Amino acid sequence: MRCVPSNRSLTPVNAIERTFREDSGKAVATLIRLFGDVDVAEEAVQEAFVIASERWPVDGIPPVPAGWILTTAKRKAIDRLRRESSREDRHRQSALIQAADAPEEVGPVRDDQLRLLFTCCHPALAASARVALTLRLIAGLSTAQIARAFLVSEATMAQRLVRAKAKIRDAHIPYRIPRDAELPERTRSVLAVIYLVYNEGYLATGGDAVDREALRREAVRLARSIVDLMPDEAEASGLLALLLFSESRAPARIAKATDETAEKRWVRLPDQDRTLWDADQISEAQQLVRQCLSRNSPGPYQLQAAIAAVHSDAATADETDWAQIVQLYDHQYSLEPSPIIALNRAIAVAEIDGPRAALELIEALDLDGYYLWHTSRGDLLARLGQVADAAEAFRRAAELTDNPAEHELLTERIVLLAAQA
Repeated sequence: MRCVPSNRSLTPVNAIERTFREDSGKAVATLIRLFGDVDVAEEAVQEAFVIASERWPVDGIPPVPAGWILTTAKRKAIDRLRRESSREDRHRQSALIQAADAPEEVGPVRDDQLRLLFTCCHPALAASARVALTLRLIAGLSTAQIARAFLVSEATMAQRLVRAKAKIRDAHIPYRIPRDAELPERTRSVLAVIYLVYNEGYLATGGDAVDREALRREAVRLARSIVDLMPDEAEASGLLALLLFSESRAPARIAKATDETAEKRWVRLPDQDRTLWDADQISEAQQLVRQCLSRNSPGPYQLQAAIAAVHSDAATADETDWAQIVQLYDHQYSLEPSPIIALNRAIAVAEIDGPRAALELIEALDLDGYYLWHTSRGDLLARLGQVADAAEAFRRAAELTDNPAEHELLTERIVLLAAQA
């Protein structure tokens, strides 16, 4: 069981950082439900954290930091609405303020963050905007982090977020619980959001963190909530299974530092100690996959979970059934053709037909801006004995990743290749 430090063991600065990381998205979601305004919610929560940075070092950390932030942000939002009220819109602003004390709306989605996930996935918004906006509002990711998840520039993503907020405002899209009939059409975007939130937790794209456990936990929690809400939605079950398979490997994925100055090291799947994998999570995920197979309506997340299940069945990397994995990738590509899926398939092909056949497949893909394309290419070139070309591929991959553990691993491989030259 993970030990969570008490407030007494935290400094005010650490408490603020942890509360922001774990609870800022929840506070924003609640305020959006109460006031129906994205900007008011975001700015009020930001103000609350600024006040916390001034008050907590003096007054001490409150018993319930998340509750303190939410209460303070709510007051700030009401103050702003009162200040900005004019004669023309005073009636509207008064109605919003009264809404802050209104009882909870009862419906199929009771969790504020799930509510916001679904409402941000309104059909009036472009699919990419739905995902990006929810990552911003729910997970609190920066524009740069979301841009990396989408493989677009930060400027492009910033414009996309601005347009999405403007669309919500101008189209008067309500922040309400979707009716039962509306839930299925929103599900695909919601699942995509949860998947990207988990990916950001799995491999942090900014800062000094190797991964972000809080984001991973939140993504798993949201996935479970979707399954509870829509038990007959096979793709929701598939996504939860996929996340659980990934979580099961967490204890083996990052090598502990050997001393206080050493950085944590990223351990590739073939090199992981599989005895460290969490058997309970694997068992739960496998049961979900079996349930999905019985429904006979495969989708992308179910197929990814099935691929992860094949890996989990192998006691060692050498025992992996790569032929079955290639077949699953073929099926996934037929449903969702993308260069990322083609890249993953090529990596599996290398284990069957050899590195040269896989290299031909990889070099045909237009993924020069994707660090894993260069990493995979470097792996294959190294296996073919093309040491200089492999080192150059790893150097390019290192330039494209901001994750410290990934960067360290790539640097190590460049050093090893240099020793072979």
